[in-house]
Amino acid sequence: MAKLPSLTARQVIRALKRAGFIEDRQKGSHLILIRPEQNVRTVVPVHAGRSIKDPLLRAIVRDANLSVAEFIELL
Repeated sequence: MAKLPSLTARQVIRALKRAGFIEDRQKGSHLILIRPEQNVRTVVPVHAGRSIKDPLLRAIVRDANLSVAEFIELL
């Protein structure tokens, strides 16, 4: 398994947007991003100043249909 760096929500959202995701909506502190051409959706919790833990980050990458290596390249 490739090691994921410690990332904030802003960094994760920026990488997902580079992969073709767009902001769909936000409910509370959770931003929902979609990639319409592949019908893929993922949710990123946005909490200022806090990093996203490794298990949640892996779940976001998996939901986005990306490999860890592909995600790291987008950073």
